[in-house]
Amino acid sequence: VRLVESGGGSVQAGGSLRLSCAVSGPMVRHYAVGWFRAAPGKDREFVAGLSWSDDNMSYGAFTKGRFIISRDNAENTVYLQLNSLEPEDTATYYCGVGSNLRGYYSDYRRYFSWGQGTQVTVSS
Repeated sequence: VRLVESGGGSVQAGGSLRLSCAVSGPMVRHYAVGWFRAAPGKDREFVAGLSWSDDNMSYGAFTKGRFIISRDNAENTVYLQLNSLEPEDTATYYCGVGSNLRGYYSDYRRYFSWGQGTQVTVSS
């Protein structure tokens, strides 16, 4: 399974970005997709995850309604809409796929394939 992220960039605080994660390969609809982020000096952090097959999804507590995860089944793409961005959101954002993630989206050890990441930089 191959994942390619895009959509990162530099924005000012309060701005928005939409990240994309294009997923390809066999049986992709059997898996779930999650977004994590990594910033220098900080632990990897779960952002959001969803299932391909139903409306099951999960968010990291810090998102506080600012971030929205969605999918386009026809395009095999998962999106992460980032709103009301803050300098603390500066990080590299990665998407990954895993199986049996329901209830375990935040456990990065359950993911078996990752994209290369896309950088998000938020200035004050």
